Amino acid sequence: MLLEQTRQEIVSICLFMQAEKLVVGTAGNVSVRVGDMVAISPSGVPYEEMTAEDVVVCDMEGNILDGRLKPSSELPLHLSVYKSTDALAITHNHASASTALGLVVDEIPTSHYYSAMFGGPIRVAPYAGFGSDQLALNVTRALEGRSGALMKNHGAITTGPTLKKAVDKLPILEYICDIHLRALATGLPISLLSEEEMEDASKGIANYGKQPNREG
Repeated sequence: MLLEQTRQEIVSICLFMQAEKLVVGTAGNVSVRVGDMVAISPSGVPYEEMTAEDVVVCDMEGNILDGRLKPSSELPLHLSVYKSTDALAITHNHASASTALGLVVDEIPTSHYYSAMFGGPIRVAPYAGFGSDQLALNVTRALEGRSGALMKNHGAITTGPTLKKAVDKLPILEYICDIHLRALATGLPISLLSEEEMEDASKGIANYGKQPNREG
């Protein structure tokens, strides 16, 4: 079986997304790029029933190399992002706060310094039908210089150099969206961080958690 370990990792991440309530039903999808191959979750398979064999392996043009099922309908989106960025993993979900916020803003301004984790203000890709080439183009544009974006009337997407780093950003993005929604609901002015403050936050995040080597 091609990319067996990668395909098993995708199953595990889908179950994590379900357990964390980041997806509803089978909504959302996960993929990993390995060289010129992409492993992606199948279309419409309940996560709790999914196996590594169900995960589909395609080439960069979408031709199926291994797998008995249809790949996610968002395969064109995943391939477009891989062709346009250095991302090696993608997670896409339909969580409540990110989906709701995408209905009322075209960009999430810098209301929280966590936005620095995604490269700055988080864009909202214009709506296009799921699985369409236009959606793939819209999302790819929204991800320019970013590792996360919202999709209007749809959900959210994050990318990373590994699948773990991509999926770890989903709860963070959902948190940013949740607090911004709550702030909007007050009707009061929202305090935003300046470019300088965001640059400082970005530097701080880059070094966060790095501990000097300890002996013993």
